[in-house]
Amino acid sequence: MTSLTLGSAASRLLPSATAATSAAKLSLSSPHSVKLFRSSPLISHLFLPQKGAAAASRLLRSRSSSYSTVTKCFASDPEQLKSAREDIKELLKTKFCHPILVRLGWHDAGTYNKNIEDWPQRGGANGSLRFEIELKHAANAGLVNALQLLLPIKDKYSGVTYADLFQLASATAVEEAGGPKIPMKYGRVDVSGPEQCPEEGRLPGKMSVSIADLLVILICVRLGWHDAGTYNKNIEDWPQRGGANGSLRFEIELKHAANAGLVNALQLLLPIKDKYSGVTYADLFQLASATAVEEAGGPKIPMKYGRVDVSGPEQCPEEGRLPDAGPPSPAAHLRDVFYRMGLNDKEIVALSGAHTLGRSRPERSGWGMPETKYTKDGPGAPGGQSWTVQWLKFDNSYFKDIKERRDAELLVLPTDAVLFEDPAFKEYAEKYAADQEAFFKDYAEAHAKLSNLGAKFDPPEGFSIDEGTSQPQPEKFVAANYSTGKA
Repeated sequence: MTSLTLGSAASRLLPSATAATSAAKLSLSSPHSVKLFRSSPLISHLFLPQKGAAAASRLLRSRSSSYSTVTKCFASDPEQLKSAREDIKELLKTKFCHPILVRLGWHDAGTYNKNIEDWPQRGGANGSLRFEIELKHAANAGLVNALQLLLPIKDKYSGVTYADLFQLASATAVEEAGGPKIPMKYGRVDVSGPEQCPEEGRLPGKMSVSIADLLVILICVRLGWHDAGTYNKNIEDWPQRGGANGSLRFEIELKHAANAGLVNALQLLLPIKDKYSGVTYADLFQLASATAVEEAGGPKIPMKYGRVDVSGPEQCPEEGRLPDAGPPSPAAHLRDVFYRMGLNDKEIVALSGAHTLGRSRPERSGWGMPETKYTKDGPGAPGGQSWTVQWLKFDNSYFKDIKERRDAELLVLPTDAVLFEDPAFKEYAEKYAADQEAFFKDYAEAHAKLSNLGAKFDPPEGFSIDEGTSQPQPEKFVAANYSTGKA
């Protein structure tokens, strides 16, 4: 079995059975907390949003109006810069916002035009990206969240210019993530008002999701699936029946062979869980998984929330309920596992299509090449073998590539190949290879069904966090009702 090393953050979520039992209560999600979770700056680091929060916009407008009257610019104080760097390091430790801070510094500097001599018309690292007019440029989508993270530090160290702060945060993020020491210099002067912002179009084309965010997406999809995929429809009692109940936060289940590497997904989500205590782990895992698929270009998943968490590791399911990649009889194995969950052939094939994302690493699963031409240079840690060429994009290429089998460097597991060999599976695999819209429709329905398997909801009908849907009022919570027993 793959060895597991838990960071101190993850260890906080792995209490002993005694401690968990003595708590004698289970957490429930509130609609307000789940909506805040999805729109928070922390989740924005994982999946960059395309619109800033309304509150941030109001804040920026108020700051912009005051800056437009400033007539004198100030360079940065060296001692305040040193202190600000330490605060940024602490921010990175708690918010894990490295990618978006790197991007903020790049985008403030990246407007420079060497053919324009005059400052600030030439653009570049001058702090102009703090103004709303520039934040609204398409290429800067989501960077309002980076600015929000840094505003408390700027307020604390008024002797540091925005231009220096943005570049300091970017360089510190690279270094704290394990990158090289950047030979930086400081003393950049800020522009004084939004009228000095560069015109739109100087940066590379708009990116809906960064590479760093997409790498997070891959593991979050798997986390949600594996928490829900332990469900057994033949067991009535909760939580013995398994399913989406947050049990995958405990060490005993994280050590199951099929869950190798998922401790990393848990660590990524811990800061968000800490901030939004009103969101259960069961809801958090499924929300992250659905959001990940959508942000990678996949369909909108019709989700509901209100899942109740198990209280301790003694309530985790036994090992062996998740699919195996190379069973002796692949079709029979897939049906044994997914029929046990209450899923049918169409749903088996549709859900298999999620392998359009990600790679298989032989050191974890025992399957795949150490590296291919598609993975040897990353992004992220290089290596592994992907099912598709564009393995960070959610589309129907998984079915096309398996059907054609023209590229030996693309992975085809026995449980993949059987989708075009078994007559019942083949009907759907052929359909999805030819029609991405049909695949997206069936996948969205199957993913939503999977996310609900085995879950106990409070209120019993669950609730939606999407606009325009009804929000049922939760029933009165009595802890004793949820400590043990049936749904």
